[in-house]
Amino acid sequence: MADQHMFVKIVSILILTVVLISISRRAHIPAILNYIAVGVVVGPFGLGFIHSEENVKFLAEFGVVFLLFAIGLEFSLSQMIAMRKAVFGLGAMQVFVTGLVVYLVSHFGFGLNFEASFVIASAFALSSTAIVIKQLTEQSEIQTRHGRATVGILIFQDIMAIPLLILIPALASATGDGLAAELGVALVKGLIVVVVILLVGRYILRPIFHEVASSKSQELFTLTVLTMVLAAAAFTEEMGISMTLGAFMAGMMLGETEYRHQIEADIRPFQDILLGLFFITVGMIISPELVLEHFVSVVLITFGIILLKVTAIFFVMKYAKHPEGVALRTALSLGQVGEFGLVLVTLALSNNLLPLELSQIVLTSAVLSMIASPFIIKFNGTIAKTVCKESYSSNFADIEKTIEEDSKFLKDHVVILGFGRVGQTTAKFLEKSHQPFVALDMDIRRVQEAAQSGEPVYFGDSAKESVLHATNIHNAKVAIISFHDYHAVIKTLKTLKHVAPDLPVLVRTQDDTHLQELIAAGATEVIPDTFESSIMFASHLLLMLGHPPSQVIRQTREARKNRYGLLEGLYPGETDIPSFDQSQAGQIIQSVYINESAYAIGKTLEELDCESFNVMLKSVKRGHVRGDDPDPKTKVRVGDALIIQGLPEEIERCESFINSGLK
Repeated sequence: MADQHMFVKIVSILILTVVLISISRRAHIPAILNYIAVGVVVGPFGLGFIHSEENVKFLAEFGVVFLLFAIGLEFSLSQMIAMRKAVFGLGAMQVFVTGLVVYLVSHFGFGLNFEASFVIASAFALSSTAIVIKQLTEQSEIQTRHGRATVGILIFQDIMAIPLLILIPALASATGDGLAAELGVALVKGLIVVVVILLVGRYILRPIFHEVASSKSQELFTLTVLTMVLAAAAFTEEMGISMTLGAFMAGMMLGETEYRHQIEADIRPFQDILLGLFFITVGMIISPELVLEHFVSVVLITFGIILLKVTAIFFVMKYAKHPEGVALRTALSLGQVGEFGLVLVTLALSNNLLPLELSQIVLTSAVLSMIASPFIIKFNGTIAKTVCKESYSSNFADIEKTIEEDSKFLKDHVVILGFGRVGQTTAKFLEKSHQPFVALDMDIRRVQEAAQSGEPVYFGDSAKESVLHATNIHNAKVAIISFHDYHAVIKTLKTLKHVAPDLPVLVRTQDDTHLQELIAAGATEVIPDTFESSIMFASHLLLMLGHPPSQVIRQTREARKNRYGLLEGLYPGETDIPSFDQSQAGQIIQSVYINESAYAIGKTLEELDCESFNVMLKSVKRGHVRGDDPDPKTKVRVGDALIIQGLPEEIERCESFINSGLK
């Protein structure tokens, strides 16, 4: 009966989670808040579904293990080396300064002991990699100056998590007199463990994964990954160190293998669930009564955390000779407490380094800072322009003035927006054709390299009107958008149409998923990468098969002339990633088999009128014969297959009508 009772509780927790997450998505409430709410409701301070303190701690540790594995998998050693100045310069200063200030405030301001002050300082010094990277990527700011500085600091914070995960459990067992010695021993032991895991990862795991991959078994591959994670966690725990360190290191070493992307794909379905589990366990620790009792304190601490971190990071950036605008935008992006901070607090709680009441207040304040973070990051540019108006404006005005000065005599030139691989290839063709151009890009390093080589490439946001005006856009012949960030492309298209409504705009996109939206936003032509490569592939194949070059050229011209109409629509397969937002899905091709009870039998294709569903009837297959562009007067027979093309939801409606006659 006890097992059955627990099963009912687990099902209730899942139902509550599903309901709250569904509501949050519709109301645009951060999912993190709902996971914590579930934890509060089902935890020992709520309905008490999970009331045992040991059960809560076990679930929290289990959630943290997989959370840190996912974070470790995202860690890039090559990126750390490439950004070493930002990582070990800005990152080290930020962690030290922020941690020191928080420690002094906690110890001398609030009278907390050394252990509690150290834990809180360590937790508050770290920011949320997941939230910051996601938000900056969505805003197309990851390659800006403040974006690159932010990423560099986040990488160092991830590195600092390793010694902190070692030190906090060691603090619990260390005594006053031998504190330094015991912490030193713990660090040495931790260093040995890290080296052992890295060596195992390099010299043992690679051959193992090579064998597993050669078996071509998805189940075996996933099982091996999970085994490695839990084995690394168990090893570090046996060594007297937190098992979360083992999980993080396992993620790091697997992230450096050639199987990284496959592992990411395998754990992606579990990653959000495990992250949710972690935040549910955080909610289980929080007492609503205590939070309400200390509500004013919690809000003030949250505000204090953000203000303190923003101020400290701003002055660190200024000390490193960054402009005020860049310094403030970086500081605003890193003003929250991160997942590692929550992990350190829960770890300290399980090791009795923090009293439960203080842990609840700290965790609640940290979570509130994370909830506020996306909104602060979203408006970081607006805030910087307002606070640092003079320096911010003059900095960008200088850049725009340079672009304007160099472009003022250009006429009938091409404006290249995005100077990545496609932009650079386009520029080479333009140079050979003696066609003038000017290019904008948001990657400062790429711009510097190109500018040093004499290319007319400038740092600038293509979605800003003033920057486009500086390129002499009114005298340009055409503009091309070569980056593939859909939201950034739409934003740029809208600005272009406002600044130069008659200017032809050529847009490069990855596939045809957003083809119609891009055209509606103002794109004159949209070139999907996948279609163009398909044309080239098919052309080479036809030539190898001995088809006349003139015929091949004619077919490729027809495909391009019809705006890739010949190639639009694909037969969906099991390996295709489904889109939950069907409005953003690409067109597909589907065969509708006519069985004996189908409504369409005896009807002409004209009577079926598939076009009324926004679906195109491409062909009819009867027996072994397939007829393209069929006669509208053709009557449908039993056993026919109608090949139709359209968006998934429109295909579904049309198929339903063909079979049942219901619209």
